[in-house]
Amino acid sequence: MTVYLIRHAQAGSRQSWDGDDIQRPLTGFGRHQSADLVGVLADVALSAIYSSPYLRCIETVAPLAARRGLQLSVSTALEEGPAEAAIALLEECIGIDAVFCSHGDIVPELLQHLAASHGIDLGDRPRCQKGSMWIVEPDVTIGRFIRAEYVPPAHRSQ
Repeated sequence: MTVYLIRHAQAGSRQSWDGDDIQRPLTGFGRHQSADLVGVLADVALSAIYSSPYLRCIETVAPLAARRGLQLSVSTALEEGPAEAAIALLEECIGIDAVFCSHGDIVPELLQHLAASHGIDLGDRPRCQKGSMWIVEPDVTIGRFIRAEYVPPAHRSQ
C-alpha cells in the first residue's frame, strides 16, 4: 500500500490569470508533465485517485485516471488553505494504494505531518516542485507511514 503525493504540474501564472483561480489550467509544459506521470506510475498498483477541485490539479491526474479506468475523486480536502482535512484523508488512506494531487501549500503540510506524527526523515529541506511526487509507504501492521521518497518532476524542453 503506497500513497503518491503529487504537486500539480506547471500551470499558468497566478498573476497573469484573469479568471477565478480555481479554473487556472495547466500550461503546455504542464500537460507534458501530466502525460509523463502516466508513464512514471504505469507499473504501480492504484485503487484511488484524489484531486483538489482546482482545474490544474484535475488536469494533472485526469489522464492517469483515464488510463487506469479509475474514477477521479475530487476532494475539497486537497484544495488550497488549511491542511487538516488533507491530513485526515491521508490517514484514512494508510491501507490503500492512492494518488493525491494538491498544491504547494498542502503537500508540504502533509510532509510536515508525516515527519512529526510518523517520524519519517524527509531530509533538511523537503522539495516540492510543480509536477513532483513523494512516494509514501506505510507499514499497515502498525498503522503508520514509515518511509517517503522524493521523485522530481520530469524535465522536458519547455
